[in-house]
Amino acid sequence: MVVRLVAVQERIRRNSLATLKQLVLLGGGHSHVIVLRRFVMEPPPAAQVTLVSRVMETPYSGMLPGLIAGHYTKAEAHIDLEPLAHAAGAHAICDEAVGLDLAKKQVLFRQRPPIGYDVLSIDIGSTPNLTVAGAAEHVVPVKPIDRLLERWSALIARLPAGDAITRVAVVGAGAGGVELLLSVQYAVRVRLAAEGRDDARLEYHLFLEGDRILPTHNASVRRRFERILRERGIHVHRGSAVVSVGEGVLRTADGREHEIDETLWTTQAAAAPWLAESGLAVDADGFVQVSRTLQSISHADIFAAGDIAAMVHDPRPKSGVFAVRQGPPLARNLRRALLGEPLEDYRPQRQFLSLISTGDRYAVASRGPIAFEGAWVWRWKDWIDRRFMRQFTAVTGHRRAPGQASGSAS
Repeated sequence: MVVRLVAVQERIRRNSLATLKQLVLLGGGHSHVIVLRRFVMEPPPAAQVTLVSRVMETPYSGMLPGLIAGHYTKAEAHIDLEPLAHAAGAHAICDEAVGLDLAKKQVLFRQRPPIGYDVLSIDIGSTPNLTVAGAAEHVVPVKPIDRLLERWSALIARLPAGDAITRVAVVGAGAGGVELLLSVQYAVRVRLAAEGRDDARLEYHLFLEGDRILPTHNASVRRRFERILRERGIHVHRGSAVVSVGEGVLRTADGREHEIDETLWTTQAAAAPWLAESGLAVDADGFVQVSRTLQSISHADIFAAGDIAAMVHDPRPKSGVFAVRQGPPLARNLRRALLGEPLEDYRPQRQFLSLISTGDRYAVASRGPIAFEGAWVWRWKDWIDRRFMRQFTAVTGHRRAPGQASGSAS
């Protein structure tokens, strides 16, 4: 009798699962962590949610410069996806997507069998654009961030070797590139000072394709960073698009060769090629084209957000600011899609606040035509970033201890 009752209960459970719609969150980017947090508070009805991510500790981009500079620990600057997913009632799988079968409505993975979906949301970020000759072999791309951090740990460990590193370069002079170079310089200086050495022998180089640093920011912001770079002794190479990379050398469009020991690559990233190969509508750079509902313009059952999405009607820069802002409307529209309800539009703001750090505990604020700077701006940024991270530890009550294993493909 007991055995029969258990069998009946199992059939009921399986039938219940079979009627659930399958929502797959592909990628652990900023938009998806916001979606998961929303699902903790209000789970989507009649849906089984599965999160699949290549890594289970996702870095928060706003804290990356501070992590490189040594102001934050890895735990402070990463969101632990596994407990967040579990708190949201989602199944978490660690694997990398390699394709989509749109006809069968399946996501294809590097290690595990395909996963079917009724609704799919993509937030996998971008991949390095290493089309410059030799770049794939000789540079350290800023994305994906977890691999950058691995290379950074190896680079900083080489410093005690005396003259192993003397020239460090960043290619790309947007806010990310400038922040990264200043953070590297600060971290190296602190490391050497702790060993009783200075960094006088080290050179830092910034390579610009055009004439302006931070070209998407206002003139006052640019002037402030021109001054800071000058004060820090950074060599700025204007109109020096890198056309090839060799062992210890960068070659620029003006025909010059520059001896460099370590090159960090922050130029515009690209999209995973399998997105275009799958048949999804993508833009000229391979990013998923979405409408104001964050829905694919070619496949109504697929959504995209964060860096991997290209908003057709409201183009915006690739920025963590927009990825975070897309999280709440994405969560609402995923819920509406599962229920068959009309979707709502997301209209991104035209101007947004950027707090750009200078390596040390100092920052410059940029919004439209406005700019200001100071140590207090860095403290403001630090408060904003820590508040953002607390919302995830608050709902999970958990942070993985260093070295604790994460989920694996199954």
